[in-house]
Amino acid sequence: MAGLSGAIAGRRVLVCVGAGGVGKTSVAAALALSRALEGGKVLVCTIDPARRLATALGLGALGNVETRVPDEAFAAAGIEPRGQLFAMMLDVKRTWDDLVTRHAPTPERRDRILRNRLYQQMSAALAGSQEYMATEKLYELATDRDYDLIVLDTPPTANALDFLDAPDRILDFLGDDQAPLLFSPARGARLGFRLAQLGGSFLVKTLARFTGAEMLRDLGDFLASFQGMYDGFKARAAAVHELLARPTTGFVLVTSPGARAVAEARSLQARLVAEGMPVAGAVANRVTTSLWPAGRPHPTAPALAAALGEADAGLAPGLALSLEEHERMAAAEAAALAELLAATPGANAVVPRLEEDVHDLAGLAALAERLRG
Repeated sequence: MAGLSGAIAGRRVLVCVGAGGVGKTSVAAALALSRALEGGKVLVCTIDPARRLATALGLGALGNVETRVPDEAFAAAGIEPRGQLFAMMLDVKRTWDDLVTRHAPTPERRDRILRNRLYQQMSAALAGSQEYMATEKLYELATDRDYDLIVLDTPPTANALDFLDAPDRILDFLGDDQAPLLFSPARGARLGFRLAQLGGSFLVKTLARFTGAEMLRDLGDFLASFQGMYDGFKARAAAVHELLARPTTGFVLVTSPGARAVAEARSLQARLVAEGMPVAGAVANRVTTSLWPAGRPHPTAPALAAALGEADAGLAPGLALSLEEHERMAAAEAAALAELLAATPGANAVVPRLEEDVHDLAGLAALAERLRG
């Protein structure tokens, strides 16, 4: 594979997407480090709650503000970057609070929302909050900061398409046009009648797990507080969509060779192409690679026995079987990845299965070299 160097060279925003557990965080950090080594001022933003990125970068912790990777951390790893590398971890609750503060028409409305108990739960736990806030934070960083490159590590969702669908789900929740009918006023038997009438609405389905009049009163107050702010949220979502569609933005598909991960990557690739989103390339991570040049058969048991010598010849049959199984796995993974990599309208990189996870700056630098090609 030629690597991703040419495909990402002119980008200002890179968004790493894919199924959970395929190594998006490591790939995002390596891409950011690669540009920093070349002289750029770079930020990598992660949503990884395991804090693996902070450890790999030699930082004690990451928060919702950018932290520069210190020179001494690079020096300890034997690396001399010509640029600067910053990192941060998205705080979903704080980003929601910032968004509410930006759109609230008055300080009183802002405080009313921030104190609402349902808002306090929703801003951290509502399905889609992580993804929606990731795009919101990306837009803020891309428009308010002077980084040469921003790399976003998207949330480890069960379905990679959640990242693209989340903004619409959140806007549907906040803009449900049946909410005023349901919660104005929300009292007594009339409330039960309205619930029966509107039981099929998106809002009621979303909140079916909540019970009790007190919770519904909180919900009514929450939605009333958001009246007049929906258009601002919708306009911001449109601006974020425009940012993601720019030619200076690039989506990097990250997958492992597993059937489920490859299937999700192919679905995500098709969705991105259909929506006109710029796909920079694909990374096949943790791949079993062939040990022998193409067309050259691996050694047979007799050949291995002769090479091992009389004392170790008994190991030859098991070794030959292991080699055969390894090559069979490598061929199966290559076949599973072939269509995805061939169809990606950018560049590709294949990262072999490593003996251990990337856990420090030296490991990230080695991964960056593999990604560049």
